[in-house]
Amino acid sequence: MNVQVGKKIMNIISVLGLFATAAITIYFIHLGVFRDQHALEGLVGNRIILGPIIFVLIQILQVVVPIIPGGISNAAGVLIFGPIAGFLYNYIGNVIGSLILFSLGRKYGKPFIQTLVSEKTYDKYVGKLDNKKWSVIFSLLIAAPIAPDDALVLMTSLTKMSFKKFSMIIILCKPLGIAAYSLLLVYGGQYLTQWLIK
Repeated sequence: MNVQVGKKIMNIISVLGLFATAAITIYFIHLGVFRDQHALEGLVGNRIILGPIIFVLIQILQVVVPIIPGGISNAAGVLIFGPIAGFLYNYIGNVIGSLILFSLGRKYGKPFIQTLVSEKTYDKYVGKLDNKKWSVIFSLLIAAPIAPDDALVLMTSLTKMSFKKFSMIIILCKPLGIAAYSLLLVYGGQYLTQWLIK
């Protein structure tokens, strides 16, 4: 597939994903799920096993194919399942998704990565991949809540880093970024909603 065509397709999918997310968010506001815990729990219903499985699959999908913004789905996990279970499901989905994405990047190489990563981000990090301390830099960026995790995963697949080392970094560093980003969106969103309602 031509890189430019691939980029256009991914951009269209991302835009559609943003519109879908906005529509779902408006629907949730209409249902009152951001103000009423009972309304939020009603969305999960009695799907004790199926609900988490579907959510984890969505998280894996949003890492591999950027349809739903990851930050929004991380916040949704905490809102729907509570802080502990929500964090756990976010973590499992993000880790599995990152491992899959790294494997895809390593298998299909630069053309595949350039399809999914913006030119600006690619140019920003490609020169740093040969740095002997890239594993340390990568670890710190993955732990940060504002770094472009999925792009960094793909960029790292171009290095000689072993799958085992990559896995350990993701498993150990992902929790910090997920927790910080999820809590920021949840409690920041609640504060903003209360401020707007006043």
